[in-house]
Amino acid sequence: MTIATLTDVLQPAMEQRYAVAGLVTLGWEDMRAYVCAAEEENVAIILQAGPSCRSHTPLPILGKMFNYLASEASVPVVAHLDHGYTEEECKEAIECGFTSVMFDGSRLSLQENIDRTARIAELAHDANISCEGEIGFVGYSDGEQSNGTDPSEANIFAKASKVDAMAISVGNIHLQKQKEGNLDLERIRQIEKITSIPLVVHGGSGVPLKQRYFLSRNSKICKFNIGTELRMAFGDALRKSIASDPDQFDRVEILSKTHEPLVQATRKVLKAFKPNCGN
Repeated sequence: MTIATLTDVLQPAMEQRYAVAGLVTLGWEDMRAYVCAAEEENVAIILQAGPSCRSHTPLPILGKMFNYLASEASVPVVAHLDHGYTEEECKEAIECGFTSVMFDGSRLSLQENIDRTARIAELAHDANISCEGEIGFVGYSDGEQSNGTDPSEANIFAKASKVDAMAISVGNIHLQKQKEGNLDLERIRQIEKITSIPLVVHGGSGVPLKQRYFLSRNSKICKFNIGTELRMAFGDALRKSIASDPDQFDRVEILSKTHEPLVQATRKVLKAFKPNCGN
């Protein structure tokens, strides 16, 4: 399967009323499990390299890993830079074979966010790939507080920046361990009325499955980022692997036992976003 851009997978999702999972990766084990789960569910998938992943593995290596997995997969796979904070970082991702980049200017003023995001979007489009931007600020559990997206600013940002997808702050929070973050449906509806591009929810792990299911079929939210939920599943499987045999020391053997539990946890996430599929 040819590697896909964000637009390739989100436009059909918006038209046909379903969502695509943006899965936050940290290493080979979770990337491979995510693609296996997507193949078993027969859905497109977005592999995301966020700041934590990039601090551990250089972008040139991540680009090759994502592209290799895409070349072997039977479903569309997007190679996505998540939360790029500089033009240089986004340029490097484009040069390394990423098919989508997100510039995060959510801490900037509206005009500076527009100006800088628009430059990244132009670079991405010149390379025939996609660009995601963010308006409003999505906070962090036990960290920075959110600043909800102003619908009128979202309209201005979407038109002026020319992004292909727009991340919004509507009650979602990064790094939530519990599914307790019901999203602000009224704010989502206000944003939808005056914008026409696919919307993105970061911090999707904190959104209850029932609301993920509803919004994927009844809104323009076409991409939910999921990280914490699956990192917890991996950590649990890793602890069980080590505890099962205290004498084992081979990392390949230890890590291999995390594969199937992570595949199954990922399949559960993906099922909620599929069209015509119950929880």
